[in-house]
Amino acid sequence: MDFPSLLPSTSEGLPTSSPPLDVISEGVGELSLVIDTEVAKKACQEVLQKVKFLKADGEVSSASSEPVLVNGTAHPESTDGGKPPKISQEEAEPVKNVRRRQKNNSSKQSWLLRLFESKLFDISMAISYLYNSKEPGVQAYIGNRLFSFRNEEVDFYLPQLLNMYIHMDEDVGDAIKPYVVYRCRQSINFSLQCAWLLGAYSSDMHISTQRHSRGTKLRKLILSDELKPSSQRIRREVPEHSLSPSKRTHQRSKSDATVSISLSSNLKRTASNPKVETSQDEPVRLTPQREFIKSLMGIGKRLATLPTKEQKTQRLISELSLLNHKLPARVWLPTAAFDHHVVRVPHTQAVVLNSKDKAPYLIYVEVLECENFETSSVPVRIPETRIRSTRSVENLPDCGITPDQRASSFSTVPNYDNDDEAWSVDDIGELQVELPEIHTNSYDNISQFSVDSITSQESKEPIFIAAGDIRRRLSEQLAHTPTTFKRDPEDPSAVALKEPWQEKVRRIREGSPYGHLPNWRLLSVIVKCGDDLRQELLAYQVLKQLQIIWEQERVPLWIKPYKILVISSDSGMIEPVVNAVSIHQVKKQSQLLLLDYFRQEHGDYNTEEFLTAQRNFVQSCAGYCLICYLLQVKDRHNGNILLDSEGHIIHIDFGFILSSSPRNLGFETSAFKLTSEFVDVMGGLDGDMFNYYKMLMLQGLIAARKHMEKVIQIVEIMQQGSQLPCFHGSSTIRNLKERFHMNLTEEQLQVLVEQMVDGSMRSITTKLYDGFQYLTNGIM
Repeated sequence: MDFPSLLPSTSEGLPTSSPPLDVISEGVGELSLVIDTEVAKKACQEVLQKVKFLKADGEVSSASSEPVLVNGTAHPESTDGGKPPKISQEEAEPVKNVRRRQKNNSSKQSWLLRLFESKLFDISMAISYLYNSKEPGVQAYIGNRLFSFRNEEVDFYLPQLLNMYIHMDEDVGDAIKPYVVYRCRQSINFSLQCAWLLGAYSSDMHISTQRHSRGTKLRKLILSDELKPSSQRIRREVPEHSLSPSKRTHQRSKSDATVSISLSSNLKRTASNPKVETSQDEPVRLTPQREFIKSLMGIGKRLATLPTKEQKTQRLISELSLLNHKLPARVWLPTAAFDHHVVRVPHTQAVVLNSKDKAPYLIYVEVLECENFETSSVPVRIPETRIRSTRSVENLPDCGITPDQRASSFSTVPNYDNDDEAWSVDDIGELQVELPEIHTNSYDNISQFSVDSITSQESKEPIFIAAGDIRRRLSEQLAHTPTTFKRDPEDPSAVALKEPWQEKVRRIREGSPYGHLPNWRLLSVIVKCGDDLRQELLAYQVLKQLQIIWEQERVPLWIKPYKILVISSDSGMIEPVVNAVSIHQVKKQSQLLLLDYFRQEHGDYNTEEFLTAQRNFVQSCAGYCLICYLLQVKDRHNGNILLDSEGHIIHIDFGFILSSSPRNLGFETSAFKLTSEFVDVMGGLDGDMFNYYKMLMLQGLIAARKHMEKVIQIVEIMQQGSQLPCFHGSSTIRNLKERFHMNLTEEQLQVLVEQMVDGSMRSITTKLYDGFQYLTNGIM
């Protein structure tokens, strides 16, 4: 698309009083954004007026000599204010043509500005114009328009914006930078996300180029904490009662205080000065969260050095128990959708996930929801209900952590535990690490001390319960109890993932010292080290965009995009899919075919629960088949396909998409994975649900190609300067566009869908790849 010029080649057309559009102050002082929407609009209008006359035919010399119609005849306006000179009828005709052409040129130039100011102009169009336009005026205007969109809308395209900033020309970077700097001043979370993405997307550059690149410089600026709002000098005080709720006089040892007070935060507290406040000596506000994330990544790297899953699990629990000594703190999970503070990690619930070479692990995190994690007070530490064996760092078992690592902490507020009797007991023993067990009742996470205390305080009056009520409760429990998985040493995550999420929340809450608080929430996150999640993030964006498209077009396809947090080019976090286990785990634990497992979980064929689960399966299978075809998703063994408690399937692990495949063999040649077991769940080849599945595939493809450009631009922008395997070769984008089949009619598309479905069902490579995974990795 050709973009009309909004700015002349020189700046002569701009008023001298108007400041340049791309200037921003980077000092420590308040952000002085010269660019704002009103200034940009006025500047563009002035430029359009200038362009309107510059584009006119040469017969009209300037805007000041526009012809004036007098009695139907055009006359150039005199410069001395006198009467316009007379011209002949022959001269009038070309002048009329000039005005007509001039008017047409003016309307063409105004169309672009009208589009930019219309309600149709959304963030997707803004990103497209910013990427495709070569005009500095258009780029600067779009840079200003970013401020008018909601933060959530721009955040979705943050990887694209930052990749353009790193790898495209200076005009694009100058248009993007003011918005990024402004948002970094407003939010710690946005600052860290930008810093992590800038580091990850700069990593493909040569080391010498990377050191002096714009991306590296902006990353250093963000992490230097020069971008915090200068007008906001936050004074955070710890309430007196939170530091000393009791009148006990027992004091912590020096080593204990070292654990709780961050050496990196320079927080100062004495007995005479219990208040903690920020000062000129305070370093960066980003440190607590950075240290928290760094601690989680460090655990993953150390786990990878251990040979067996059992050893990894024991080490993980020990590491997390140490991590709890630094909590609560002003830290949070970036994958969550609400503001909160992390208060506790129930370490015995963590599990190591299946991976041949790496050690990804899943943790559950207790948080307290708050209004603003940057300004709300950090929760006070509440002691555990059970008597702990130790609290001094010196007595903790050696888990491969150096004394310096032990001393460092990400807590910005000293958390003083006032259970003084526990302190005197704690300094005697050693930390007892509890291994996860199969939980059979709700008392598993409650210490015997708390159970005894509850029992002793109970009323001694007899309680009468009707026998019929007991029978009714037992029958209801048996009717709704889902099947459970047995504990497998080779796959410890199966039991944890199979447990219903609400049951897990209830169980962990009962055993938590913070569980009684009304704003208590439970979150979960997968921590991955040694894996590049940039392709996963790209896949998430495409899935999310297609999900929005299908909702807009009212196509009832179901997919589950899960959030991805890129920390670096080899680490990150993933939002887990709750209430879901892999088909491999289902087949291994149940020893049943998929259809028989459905009947076991959801009842017989004609029950409402089974029919609902079957419909969910069909809608999700159709959605992910289209995803796998459009993105060419490979490595589709049963360990990478989940089945949730409602019957949906969810594809995970998008490490091989577009132009990449396992070992670059291109072995999986079918359009998508569609096995005979999947077809059986749908009711067979002649069933109505199978025809419904093919109809959904057709509707989904028609809707997707209607909005093809929104999908293409997400991928195309990320190809700039990238060395990711998914962009191997020069035809990645062209092949992606071809898979939307813009040249086919709907009847031809229907034939194509039939062919893809038939070919995928009969694919010999799918069967061979599943057999290969079973022989090499034991994946069923």
